[in-house]
Amino acid sequence: MTTPIRVLVCDDQALIRTGFATIIDAQPDLEVVGECGDGRAAVDLAGRLRPDVVVMDVRMPVLDGIKATHLLAGAGVARPVKVLVVTTFNLDEYVYEALRAGASGFLLKDAPPAQLLDGIRTVASGAALLAPEVTRQLVGRYAARIRPAEGTRNDVGLTPRELEVLRLIANGLSNSEIAATLVISQETVKTYVSRILTKLDLRDRVQAVVYAYRAGLAT
Repeated sequence: MTTPIRVLVCDDQALIRTGFATIIDAQPDLEVVGECGDGRAAVDLAGRLRPDVVVMDVRMPVLDGIKATHLLAGAGVARPVKVLVVTTFNLDEYVYEALRAGASGFLLKDAPPAQLLDGIRTVASGAALLAPEVTRQLVGRYAARIRPAEGTRNDVGLTPRELEVLRLIANGLSNSEIAATLVISQETVKTYVSRILTKLDLRDRVQAVVYAYRAGLAT
């Protein structure tokens, strides 16, 4: 048998925290190794328990989920932990910042239990969880506030086709949708995505979306 994916659940609402933990622990391939109600406790527990994935709320006391994510998964962290951000879509305006801080993906709190479980498995596997339909709404909603970073170059050595694929990723298209748009195979799309991540030294698709907006490559 494979070792269960170790999960730390962090949410300041006890009912939600307990609900998540119950759903996760019911799965044979998942194991809740800890629970906490604020970001500082999440950082401390993650350091001791070394979970594979931290399910992180955004708005919490003591230390919010964005700052906690940065401490757990941000640039320069010696032993980064994969973070799956859960958020209330119509309240949290900081999900973009959480992704910049190093989160591997996000889900909405009202997502079905199966989506939460699949999200944990996806993030644990090293892939990014960026649901296309949510990306279109969320990133699009705050795109006007995302200004190109000073000094960020948009001539980053990508080919015209790679730039085109990056823009489509930033607009929330899945690999199959990109393939249909460009009339190429999904395997070719995967190759382009891999090249983009390598050339830009990005960890995953989430960081590619953030980069595209910061570089002014997407609107």
